[in-house]
Amino acid sequence: MAQHVEVDPKSVERWITTNRTPHRGHRWKAAKFLGVDEVYLWPSVEKQAETASTSELITYYPHRGAVPAALWSSLIGKATDQVDILVYAGLFLFDNHPDLPYELADKAKAGAQVRVLLGDPDSEMVRQRGEEEGIGDDLAARARITRRYLEPAMKTPGVEVRLHDTILYNSIYRFDEDVLVNPHVLGAPAGQNPVLHFRYIPGARTFRHYMRSFDYTWERSRTA
Repeated sequence: MAQHVEVDPKSVERWITTNRTPHRGHRWKAAKFLGVDEVYLWPSVEKQAETASTSELITYYPHRGAVPAALWSSLIGKATDQVDILVYAGLFLFDNHPDLPYELADKAKAGAQVRVLLGDPDSEMVRQRGEEEGIGDDLAARARITRRYLEPAMKTPGVEVRLHDTILYNSIYRFDEDVLVNPHVLGAPAGQNPVLHFRYIPGARTFRHYMRSFDYTWERSRTA
């Protein structure tokens, strides 16, 4: 455990023998290593949950276009540990940030974990969503273009791109402790739907709730 979390073995021993609660980054790594939630390992963290969860919401945007371009750039630029993207296509992000694949590769080289989930363009779910949004096969085409954009980054260890065929209720864009959630509304393109900006707070629920959804989809995906 100490080797995985990158701490001294005596620190892990103190977590166990003295009930000491480690730094949140170490909690995340330990919980992920054991395949459990951090609250299971350190129940005291949950005592903060009720008040903290309401504080996780930073702001609300009525549609995706209302999210400031500077915010996307800032979140992308500052991320050092974890970048997770769950979309069907997400082409807007790569069109607006043409250097993003190279930035993701650089982050992975510096030690970050980068996971990108794209909709499987040949799946029934992508076909159905395209029909619902009124763009038909264009959605599948966008997913293929995004994958093509990502090819330079896919050669870098630490960057993983997978395809999923799940019903996508939300697009998720996670940059370290910030996550932008774009709920999907039936019959409306993702760009016309609201965006919620959450920031992780120890013990709070919402950030972890959405990331569990990401992990659920990741486990059911396949290599692109």
